[in-house]
Amino acid sequence: MRIYDLIYSKKMGRALSGEEIAFWIQGVTEGSIPLEQSAALLMAICWRGMDARETLDLTLAMRDSGARMDLSPVPGLKVDKHSTGGVGDKTTLILGPIVAACGRASRLTCSMFSGRGLGHTGGTVDKLSSVPGLKLELSADAFRESLVRTGFANSAQTPDVCPADRKLYALRDVTATVESIPLITASIMSKKLAGGADALVLDVKCGEGAFMKTQADALALARSMVDVGKAHGMRMKALVTRMEEPLGWAIGNALEVQESIEILKGQHGDGELADMSFRLAAEMLVLGGAAASLGEALKRVHAVIADGSAFEAFRDFVAFNGGDVAVVDDPSRLPQAAHRIEIPAPRAGFVASMDSRSMGILAMEHGAGRRQLGDALDLGAGIRVGVRLGQAVRVGEPMLIVHTNRPQEVDVAAFRSTISLSDAPVTELPWLLEVVE
Repeated sequence: MRIYDLIYSKKMGRALSGEEIAFWIQGVTEGSIPLEQSAALLMAICWRGMDARETLDLTLAMRDSGARMDLSPVPGLKVDKHSTGGVGDKTTLILGPIVAACGRASRLTCSMFSGRGLGHTGGTVDKLSSVPGLKLELSADAFRESLVRTGFANSAQTPDVCPADRKLYALRDVTATVESIPLITASIMSKKLAGGADALVLDVKCGEGAFMKTQADALALARSMVDVGKAHGMRMKALVTRMEEPLGWAIGNALEVQESIEILKGQHGDGELADMSFRLAAEMLVLGGAAASLGEALKRVHAVIADGSAFEAFRDFVAFNGGDVAVVDDPSRLPQAAHRIEIPAPRAGFVASMDSRSMGILAMEHGAGRRQLGDALDLGAGIRVGVRLGQAVRVGEPMLIVHTNRPQEVDVAAFRSTISLSDAPVTELPWLLEVVE
């Protein structure tokens, strides 16, 4: 069997057999297949797609490329959440501690494996790396101990868990092969099946700021992942959510950690980011059996925010995993960029649209993400978004504030072009579009 033949077959639109897929993934894992040939096959899959059987075979081959996490020693149910990625999406940092705080009485814990930045969206692991000393890759024993001691565990993929996905994830990031339903499904669900959780809530983003641009594609991705999970005994639910503007005010690693801490402390509670994070946490409580209904779950979520126990759960998680809790207590101690450059409104009007994808790319170009494989991150770089869709703005009012260590590279016109103004108010659409079970 030759990888060349697989590339040619998929280029011509033929479905790959389970044996062919297993051969490719084994070669990726062992390093016997050159990166350029895997990149070619990834591009062919992007163009030609995969059917449901191929997607399942790819998911299982990637899952079986390494070790699986055994969470049976941890008492109670373990629930996970995954977002397909959006600009400014830091819901994991918020809902993990919330579920940990709410789940103590019922022994429900929040078990997560997260990724690094992919394309124009940031990764949870990159964001958490803003916290000095925080362990980002946990051994199996350390992961289980974090669940037992803090109710929450979050780790980057260790080399022994889904190593094929680890390699392909990085390769997709730099070869424009991210936007593919089979590849996204296999990448996400291989890790989730290997991660050992009992239940999974998915947040599938839809819109210009997401990988899935249309609601139909987002719904198809949600259904694909739910079907794969259910086929292997996981309790599954997916929310299809709108991504036409950045989620929250922060784009960039340390800035997003700061915003998450503020929400856990009870700030910004009426914003879309808090609303979405609270709803996802509530869905996790219901799916994990810690609440009988969504209404009951939401009351518990708001209660742990109000009494401070959700913030304390995040503090406990950081402390137990070696992080500097001083930055949790005082987010101004997080990495900071040296320069802040305001992008003013060119005229008065109403915010009609926001090109969050372009914002994500601009933040990436200033160091918040990776232009190419191996780039170092500037953890303090990013964008503070000062306006929301439908908001009235005055001429000269700061719409964005660029946090950068490269002030000479700030193209004010490029940043300004990410926001369109209108003379009349616009109607903002709801963030929740569909639910898939």
